[in-house]
Amino acid sequence: MPPPAREAPARGATGRPRGRRPATAAVLLLALAATGATTGCDAAKETAGDIVSSATAAVASAAQRKMDEIKDGVNASGDVTAGPTSVDGDRTVATITATNPKDGTADYTVMVVFRDDGGNLLDTVVLTIDRVGAGSSKSGTARSNRTLGGATTAEIAQALRH
Repeated sequence: MPPPAREAPARGATGRPRGRRPATAAVLLLALAATGATTGCDAAKETAGDIVSSATAAVASAAQRKMDEIKDGVNASGDVTAGPTSVDGDRTVATITATNPKDGTADYTVMVVFRDDGGNLLDTVVLTIDRVGAGSSKSGTARSNRTLGGATTAEIAQALRH
């Protein structure tokens, strides 16, 4: 004689037995809370930092490509200085001054890097200072691409006279 037929448990819309989901969900939530709550924040911070680092590297790479486009440029790093940084609206700015020691008018293309007080690269911009007269100085403003937090400095990474 076959065993008596057992009644199947009532099933919900998903086909799972009713009554089991809340207990399973509760156990899952407790496990996540116990293991992932503190590391979740750390992981999110790390991911955000990785995104910012990748974006900063991409901007630096684009700036270098722009510098590489300059034909017949002469290294002029000694002709260019960066002033202190300040905040203008939501951006960090620095005055960049080019002093032309030559006998003719020259244009300057300057790559400026912004760094935090730990020396970490925060942003890179390219600035052009046009028509600097012979024996004269002319200034322009390097403006960060994004909001930079904390103390920053501006440095001349590369300068070309053309």
